[in-house]
Amino acid sequence: MKTLFASVSCFLILIGIAATASAHHGWRWTTGGNIELTGIIQSAKLGNPHGVLKVDAEGEIWTVEVGQPWRNERAGVQDGDLSEGVEIRIVGEPAADPSQKLLKAEKFYIGDREFVLYPERN
Repeated sequence: MKTLFASVSCFLILIGIAATASAHHGWRWTTGGNIELTGIIQSAKLGNPHGVLKVDAEGEIWTVEVGQPWRNERAGVQDGDLSEGVEIRIVGEPAADPSQKLLKAEKFYIGDREFVLYPERN
């Protein structure tokens, strides 16, 4: 009986972790509509499962998800493009909960260069 209880408990925990990861790593947590955000990159952590920027936009710190390494490379992002102090303009979908200050980037601009992460969403 203890083994069955432990197995069921582990299964339920794994389902909960998978559901949380799935909900975050798609587009379901966003509003479905785009906004534009301009600010200065405060920090950048690029890598898997996706890059994350902290962007200061008029005194508010936003967390911005950019692409996975392969997606950033395909968009033409080079070392140093997403660095602290760089001004960036981002077009993407914000979190459904506006208090989160979380944005999933579809494309972004650095100077006059455009980087399209999700061409199928344009």
